[in-house]
Amino acid sequence: MSETMSRRGLLKIGAGVAAASVPALAGEPSWAGEGRFNLASPSYSILWKNPLHDPTVMQSFAFDDVNGHIYAAQVQRGSDTRANGHLTVTKMSRTGTELAHMTLRSFGHGVSIAVEPVGGRVFLWTEVDAVRSPDDYAWGRKIARFPFQPGRQLDKDQVANKYELPNATSTTPSIDPTTKRLGIRHRVGGRLRYTVYDLERFKAGNRKPIYDFGFERPGSNPQGWTICGDFLYTLEGHAYGAANRKPGNTYITCVDMRTARQVHRSFSQAGSSLDYREPEGMAIQVVGGRPRLCFGFASGTADARRASIWYKSARM
Repeated sequence: MSETMSRRGLLKIGAGVAAASVPALAGEPSWAGEGRFNLASPSYSILWKNPLHDPTVMQSFAFDDVNGHIYAAQVQRGSDTRANGHLTVTKMSRTGTELAHMTLRSFGHGVSIAVEPVGGRVFLWTEVDAVRSPDDYAWGRKIARFPFQPGRQLDKDQVANKYELPNATSTTPSIDPTTKRLGIRHRVGGRLRYTVYDLERFKAGNRKPIYDFGFERPGSNPQGWTICGDFLYTLEGHAYGAANRKPGNTYITCVDMRTARQVHRSFSQAGSSLDYREPEGMAIQVVGGRPRLCFGFASGTADARRASIWYKSARM
């Protein structure tokens, strides 16, 4: 249903940080020829007020389109979990039924995760090596890749594959399944930057970026993000409250990574009937060979948060 209607019943990485966008490598795949998503087009529901393993806010989600699963990350329940970066990842069916979960100790806040199916296994990409901030949040300073193992508790020191960007903090990953690219958002000197790599080359040790640029809207509250083709999509806004009444302040922004310039920005009323309604998470889902731009919201009371996911598929 349209977003204007309420739903009833969705290793070190070498080289310095470039000041501008790095040109695409010759032969790189790109979805750019298909056009960017039309952010002003209607949004449709995938999950609606869906419970996760823990009753906390969903921070991010990602899709395993090979096996038909959704993975969602959240700060683990408990009084010290936010400050220490303890996460829970819930594996769900396409309709939101919980199938398994995994807990991650001292990883970060879970702002963005990625899923990589390889053969019969599924690998998660997350932040790791959490560092506590002055306001008692924990943010990962490296990226981790590890297999999803149902029921396991994984400590940060048990992760074999970690990747670090020089001078980076608050690092989070995203994978574009249409181009097989890995994006990494991070902060350098407090400013947000995005670096994009060919996924297979990155894992093989080739850390030459396809794109490397800074982008941040002053005064915004950045939430989820993802990449598709040559475009970056960001989600920003706050939960409903005294200073943010319905229909809220959720915006989606599109940035052309070839120029590092904003090309579209749109206010979203998707899920506006939700209570609390905090924008959380973005990811690309592929259905019938076509990509969807998906974005999420947390809702519910403090002791019983729920997750909703919406998508846009129309292109410019």
